[in-house]
Amino acid sequence: MKHFKFISVLVLLLVITSLTLGACSTQSDLTKLRVMEVTHSVFYAPQYIAISQGFFEEEGLEIELIDGQGADKTMAALLSGQVEIGFMGPEASVYVYNQGHENHAVNFAQLTQRDGSFIVGREPNPNFSLEDLRGKEILGGRRGGMPNMTLEYVLKNNDLIPGQDLNVRTDIQFGVMAGAFTGGEGDYTTLFEPTASALEKEGRGYVVASVGEESGYIPYTAYSAQKRYIEENPEVIQGFTNAIYKGMLWVEEHSAEEVAEALLPFFTDADFDILVTVVERYRDIGAWAPNPILGEEGLDRLQDIMTEAGELDQRVPYDKIVNTEFAENAMDNIE
Repeated sequence: MKHFKFISVLVLLLVITSLTLGACSTQSDLTKLRVMEVTHSVFYAPQYIAISQGFFEEEGLEIELIDGQGADKTMAALLSGQVEIGFMGPEASVYVYNQGHENHAVNFAQLTQRDGSFIVGREPNPNFSLEDLRGKEILGGRRGGMPNMTLEYVLKNNDLIPGQDLNVRTDIQFGVMAGAFTGGEGDYTTLFEPTASALEKEGRGYVVASVGEESGYIPYTAYSAQKRYIEENPEVIQGFTNAIYKGMLWVEEHSAEEVAEALLPFFTDADFDILVTVVERYRDIGAWAPNPILGEEGLDRLQDIMTEAGELDQRVPYDKIVNTEFAENAMDNIE
């Protein structure tokens, strides 16, 4: 009997060891990718869904996600090889290409198609209009970055000229704008979610308008990698794009409550109700692109906005900084 118990325990230990080794082996078989996101926001929900639902693992990838806190820092990390993939506005790749970098950044998958920031005021204003900004000061983000350029584009389209009709502050870093605003800087600020809704809950700021709703379609954020990395690792880029597209489809097919539930591990300081509200806000303005293809018309409009902002002297050819092959393959093979 003792001998039988010993054999049973031994078999159990062997099974556990086998399962453990198998799990370790599976984990070690995954290709590790360092991905830097321009900021951490519910605006990028399909990306987090792709992680939480195991879509990257299905493609043989393990993701290390890093908060870059700005497109300038994210692009610098990408070009220096600190990360394999950068997630930011395509304007950064336009700047880099025009600087003459041979191994420049190439955009291979788009995620969002509108500006994801909201105008936040100090008081609730259900009847807010952009005209309320006349004579006021708003924190707009870094000069040359998409949030500020899109904001100024919207303002000009509504006959509000920055520097004349209102003051748009560009001297405060993106990552500290909420703190600057609650500390007394500016009459208004622009913020991404869930930061904007968190300020509402605390009674320290109130969402009065969506910049994205006012701006219309813009290829706002996309994934890019160095040109050489894409050429040498097409299977990795394809797998990454597949996972992102699966995340986009999942968000489209599930309720705001289901999306919020899946996002909770990535936003542990946010209340569930806030996450539901934020998902609904982004869905209402059509923030997420229906597919990962960054079209030529979109890049043209982006460069129009950059030119109007005085940040672009030379336009970049579409095929130099955009590769749609991987997005097209993902759409052809994933339902």
